[in-house]
Amino acid sequence: MAPVVGGYLRHLKSQDVQPGDSFLTRRGEPAPPVASTRVMRDDFGTPALVIATLEGGREVRIAHGSVIRVRTDRPEERRAVPDTTFSPVDAGSPEERIVAVGKRHLEDTELTATAARLSHGLNLRSGSQLEDVFGMAERLYLLHEDTEGTLATLGLLTNLPWDGAVGRWKSIQAALSLASMILREEGEHIAAANLGRRLLEADEVPSEPGRASRVLEVRQRQLNEPPLYDREISRALQARDAEAEYQWRRARFDQLLYLRARGGSETLTDADLDSRIARELGTLRTLADELEAKAATRR
Repeated sequence: MAPVVGGYLRHLKSQDVQPGDSFLTRRGEPAPPVASTRVMRDDFGTPALVIATLEGGREVRIAHGSVIRVRTDRPEERRAVPDTTFSPVDAGSPEERIVAVGKRHLEDTELTATAARLSHGLNLRSGSQLEDVFGMAERLYLLHEDTEGTLATLGLLTNLPWDGAVGRWKSIQAALSLASMILREEGEHIAAANLGRRLLEADEVPSEPGRASRVLEVRQRQLNEPPLYDREISRALQARDAEAEYQWRRARFDQLLYLRARGGSETLTDADLDSRIARELGTLRTLADELEAKAATRR
């Protein structure tokens, strides 16, 4: 058994792991300390994996952004009081909408602080700021069950076009998928279908017939066999890591919404997807409430 190292048990995002930290095995025992880390990017340049080399040479591959338990000598940093001061905004501007949404739930410090930061100037060409906007919408929907505020926030994203920037499109795609579901539940089936059709904008097909056929075949296979993160969620459940379970279930939820907005696939019908989405939504909202309650005790 490896010796116990690190005086603090913490949950860290994979990219925040540092040399000297020790991962915990499924039995709760510390692995050898981390000697070094590096980030591997996918074909689009987005961080995909954190590869940690342990003392002794073993490599551990962790999804970028996933939350893991570690033993570390670094205590958890005290969180600074977030700035929730809104900047003056112009009437009719995107910033005005952000401020209005941020004021809907002033008791939610995280939501209000994000809105306050974006009120200083919202750049809709910035992939990271689009992620912040979608994060606000998702928080409104999952934690507060505020569909009106969610749709108001998503409206900042759903009118943006596909311009070839995959990083930006990720947030736009998620916004189109979530907005389509909400509108469908409200009986706005035509509007929901129109948003779903916009997801096809990124389906670029080569002009050469041979290549086009292969691209379409691969795309259909991806729709038929989507990543639903069963293994990752199972691991989080076994480790009793609610934060990791929440993040992986969010990824699954986004994937299910995307498939439903597109009209399903050859293996997943609309009815199948509606059933899975409803179950996932209930679990996510329960987890969101639990995590928010834990976070409140640390403030």
